[in-house]
Order: sequence, then C-alpha cells, then structure tokens
Amino acid sequence: MPTMADVARSAGVSVATVSHVLNETRPVLPHTRQAVLDAIEELGYTPNTLARSLVTSRTRSIGLAVSAISNPYFTEILQGVEAAALEKGYSLLIADPHDDPGHERKVVQLLHERRVDGMIVAPSADPRELLAYLGRHAVPAVLLDRVIDGRADTAPRFDQVCAENTEPTARLVTHLAGLGHRRIGLVAGLPGLSTTSERVAGYRQGLAAAGLPLDERLVVPGNSESDGAGEATAALLSLPVPPTALVTANNAMTIGALRALHAHGLSVPDDIALCCFDDFAWAELFSPRLTAIAQPSREIGAEAVRVLLERLASPDRPARTVRLPCAFVHRTSCGCREESGGRAHGPSTMSSPSAPNTPSPPGTSRKEPSRDRRRR
Repeated sequence: MPTMADVARSAGVSVATVSHVLNETRPVLPHTRQAVLDAIEELGYTPNTLARSLVTSRTRSIGLAVSAISNPYFTEILQGVEAAALEKGYSLLIADPHDDPGHERKVVQLLHERRVDGMIVAPSADPRELLAYLGRHAVPAVLLDRVIDGRADTAPRFDQVCAENTEPTARLVTHLAGLGHRRIGLVAGLPGLSTTSERVAGYRQGLAAAGLPLDERLVVPGNSESDGAGEATAALLSLPVPPTALVTANNAMTIGALRALHAHGLSVPDDIALCCFDDFAWAELFSPRLTAIAQPSREIGAEAVRVLLERLASPDRPARTVRLPCAFVHRTSCGCREESGGRAHGPSTMSSPSAPNTPSPPGTSRKEPSRDRRRR
C-alpha cells in the first residue's frame, strides 16, 4: 500500500507539502498541488482518516439532523448538503430527530460523540434542550430552515440558513385577492416552528396589503403534515361562510388539503382556488397545475455547509442569519387560465404578476369579485 512518503517522492515534494495539500493546512502553489494530486491518483494512495484526525483534531465529517427526510423538500436540502460537503472533502453523518425535542437532543449528542467537526440541524418546535447542549459543548452548528432568536434587536446565538417566508406567503395572498377572493383560508404549519409563525405573519401581511379584514377562524393549523391538513381543510369548509381560496403552508399539507377538497366534492379552482408554499417535482402533473412558492432547497443545503465551514475556519466571528429568496411559480390552481406554452395567465383586467421573489406591493389594483356561486 503506497504511503505519504511515496506520494512525496513521486511528486518531487516534501512529505509536509503532501500533508498541507491533503489537510488544507497551508496554501500550496497550484502547480505543486496538482502534482501531488496527480501522484495520489497514479499511486492509488488513500489517506488514513483516523490517523489524520488524531493529528489535526478534525474528522472532516459533518453531522446533519433533519426531520422528515422522506419529505421532498428536505431530500433536496440533503442533496445540497451532501454535494457541497463532498466538494470540500467532508463526509456526512445523518440522523432524523422526528421533530421530537427529547429525541432531537439524543441524536445530536450521538453525532457529537462521533466527533463530527460541526453540525447542521433543523430545530424542532421546542429546541431548548438542543440549544443548551450545543452551547454547553461549544459545538460549531448551523441551524437550518428554522430561525431562533429572530428578533431584529437580538443577535442570534448560532449561524442560521433558511428561505424567506413572510413576503412570499404575502405574495400568494395578494395574488388570490387580486383574483377577487375576499375570504382566504390558511392551512398553517406546526405551532412553535419559526416557519409557521413567519408564514402566518405573511398571510396577515398579505391581507393587510389587499385591504382585507383578518378573520382568525380562517387560520387553522395543519401541523405540517398531510392528515392534519385534511382535518384543517374540513374545519375551514365547515365554517358558516367558508373560504373561497386556500393557502397551504407546506407541500405535505397541500396533499392533505387536496384530498379533503376531493372528499367534499369540490373542484380546484372552479369551486375553490388553491395556492401552496413549497413547490415539488410533481406539482406540474396535477390538474390543475399548482401555483406555488418554490424554495431554493439545494441552495439552502449548500449554503449551510459554506456557513459551517466558515465557522470552523473563524470560530470567534459573530453569528449570522442567511436568508435565501423564493420564487413565485404561477400556474393554474389559483384560477388563472392556461395559455399556449403551458403558462398561466390571469384575467385580462388584472395587473401582470410581479416578478418572482418580489411580493405584490400594497395598493396593487384588484379585480372585483367574480359572480360565480362560491364568491357572492
């Protein structure tokens, strides 16, 4: 089996230079670095990861703790994390906390005991044990998808990476209001999650921008899962004056809402319009095609790795929160008509939709309510 000395001899450099290339402990001239990499490839040299970790106190591994790994949103985030980690020479250890605070702390402790260099964690609705453990053991960590201590006057304790939530949700509401809807329901997420509170805030913001009153009965938690969303949708439909449009706050809840609407014999968008937060691969295959907010899932995962590696390189720098913009994907479940080329288009009297990532500003013109049987 070739050794580091063999690589050094083949590349015409010192063993120390080979070590610097492998461990990225000191800058190496590009042509020298390439000579070392070529020698490694030619000889089939495999670094001794265990020995290297004993020398550097680094394992070049990252712990990832996210719930609902089967959810397409988190699956794409995982792909982004894995690709970015691999590019930088890091391996990935993955655990599912199941959105349970006690289990969350246990899996994070297990990852820590595996001597990962840092962690990327999507916190549960009650992350107190998690944050206490990370802080007590000074674990380099990036909080993913959910924000802790997000008030403007409070510095975050940990680096955080997530998508914008408030303005994109407001965009869905103002779009539906622009189509004439005056009673817009929200199937909200699991209480306690920052994504839930921010999307509820966006819903309220959208109503205010459209000049519509807030009716608290139109906001029902679907608990971020399909069955809960089905129950929430049924509750909304049972109101004395049910909504004429729905916003669902994640992809799993969109599926549950659609099932409930079908069970009640309602057609989208003829009987009730639907917009959703979270785009997903098969949204184009639904009939009608789903108008949605698309999150940059893979970019979120890749950015979390970049932020974590920056933290490892500069442990004392202030924590920061990075938010990535979302895109408004305009299709037909909102009630806009399909035109040639597969694009949705609103009524001819309606203003053109705003560009993606930009919420409709207050004061945008709105079409008067249509006179069908659901909107009188």
